Amino acid sequence: MHISNQQVQLGLKANWKQFLLLVVVNAFVGAMVGLERSIFPEFAEKIFGITAATAVLSFIVAFGISKAITNYFTGKLVSHFSRKKVLVMGWLIAFPIPFILILAENWVWVVVANVFLGVSQGITWSSAVIMKIDLVGERQRGLAMGFNEFAGYFSVGLMAWLTAWIASQYGVKPYSFYLGIAIVIIGLLLSTIWVKDTSAFVRIEAKQSQQEKHKNIFWATTLTDKNLSSITQAGFVNNFNDGMMWGLFPMFLAKLFFETSQIGFLVALYPAVWGIAQLFTGRLADLYSKKKMLFWGMLVQGIAIVFLPYLRSFEGIMFLAILLGLGTAWVYPTFLAAIATLTHPTQRAESLGAFRFWRDMGYAVGALTSGIVADVLGLHWAIVFVGIVTIVSAIIVQVRMNTQKQVIL
Repeated sequence: MHISNQQVQLGLKANWKQFLLLVVVNAFVGAMVGLERSIFPEFAEKIFGITAATAVLSFIVAFGISKAITNYFTGKLVSHFSRKKVLVMGWLIAFPIPFILILAENWVWVVVANVFLGVSQGITWSSAVIMKIDLVGERQRGLAMGFNEFAGYFSVGLMAWLTAWIASQYGVKPYSFYLGIAIVIIGLLLSTIWVKDTSAFVRIEAKQSQQEKHKNIFWATTLTDKNLSSITQAGFVNNFNDGMMWGLFPMFLAKLFFETSQIGFLVALYPAVWGIAQLFTGRLADLYSKKKMLFWGMLVQGIAIVFLPYLRSFEGIMFLAILLGLGTAWVYPTFLAAIATLTHPTQRAESLGAFRFWRDMGYAVGALTSGIVADVLGLHWAIVFVGIVTIVSAIIVQVRMNTQKQVIL
């Protein structure tokens, strides 16, 4: 179903029903990632006998690369085709994933499932982000991204806890993955029947925009524009450390002899805090300096990660997980709001696609790099290394972003 130009009125209040529906859709998108978040290291060891960090983290590498590439092409697709059609396509690609995991006979099946997951996530999450930005207009983008990322990452945390509990009660396979079948069906039905296309909102906003166009929006977002590329490198490093947390954090906790339910709680706590806090930090991204929010958010993340391997108590690790979640929440909606504001409406989808390409490539590079460091030097130094990289990213934001730009002030 399409919305005509005559029906277009930008703003959250005018479009709250469609906006809320897209928030719910993104919660189901996030749930697909949460399905794997806490149980895969145990899944690899108990079902397939795989213990090497690099081998275990191969599923995150497959997910990160496929999602990153898909993010970029989704930005191009939604610029030329119906946003709704692209969203529905993403859910159709997700349909085989739970069945592959249930039927998996070796680790290759798991890697293949995560290629499907990466492609699906790249399409569905990117489409949901772009459609929300289309609806709300310039003044409420941070708030919109806060709601979007809250729904997605709170759902990641909730599903991570739920699958860990199911695994502790009934075993890792197959019951944990039955949830995935329900998630895909509901997400597909919501997107097909009730979501409306938002292309008309872009056409209206493009007529009002005073933002200059870039000759090559991919390279401007990647490297040549100081503001866009500073945001992009921070996004890359944010997911670089999240790739490590996804793969190595459960291993680190297991080596401290925490029970499966405790591991599930701590692993779920970080994305849950990240998700909930974005309800507040998203609005702050509309009101305060985006540059300062990015700097402090990345710095807090880096400090939390550096200190993580030095703690042994459940309470201490819980505190750092909360701190890491808050730091991530401080930057995540700010990334998308700043990118969207700094680009022309007609180039917005491609710029967001380029940003999300590099941001989610961080999953793969972070998982692979931290896995190699863990295998060579141990988990302790792998975690510290990733924390230092995150602190350096904060410094790059502080030094390179242009403080003369009104959007950054």
